[in-house]
Amino acid sequence: MERRSVPEHGPVQRDEIIFLYKLARQGGPDLFLRRIEVWDETQQRTLVFLTNHLGFAASTIAAIYRQRWQIELFFKALKQNLRIKTFVGTSPNALQIQIWTALIALLLLKYLQLRARFGWSLSNLAALLRQQLFVYRDLFAWLDQPFQPPPLLVAAAEQIALFSPSNLDSRMATSTHDQRRRA
Repeated sequence: MERRSVPEHGPVQRDEIIFLYKLARQGGPDLFLRRIEVWDETQQRTLVFLTNHLGFAASTIAAIYRQRWQIELFFKALKQNLRIKTFVGTSPNALQIQIWTALIALLLLKYLQLRARFGWSLSNLAALLRQQLFVYRDLFAWLDQPFQPPPLLVAAAEQIALFSPSNLDSRMATSTHDQRRRA
């Protein structure tokens, strides 16, 4: 329907107003859309956007879609690294709580990834950190040397000695004797 002018040296290559005749013939509403072609320098390809925003500048439309793609990549990272497949609640408050919690978790993972001297990928860090949750050790030492065994603590060694099979048998015998005496 119409070709709009575009800056000569910018990424926008074409800005057009189009009309979808097929939908109009089927009794649908008049669909005037805007078709914008933008050159993506990083991927060396032309991107084509369709929108119903007729008043925005073409560069603004391209920036909006670029940011929208970043949001899609963010949710992909959440699903892959934090194993979020569905939302637990359906209320707006429940969704916000789950998204904020995931944001905090992802932010902590990114911080740990940047702090570590070991070359962690985000997915490996999330997976191995999940396995280390119940092991008492220095987190930052583990980040730098993840394949070193955890140090055996004195308290842990005493706990192991308290529950050795010989001690356990004698404790059970004492407990049984105390129960008989009370009866």
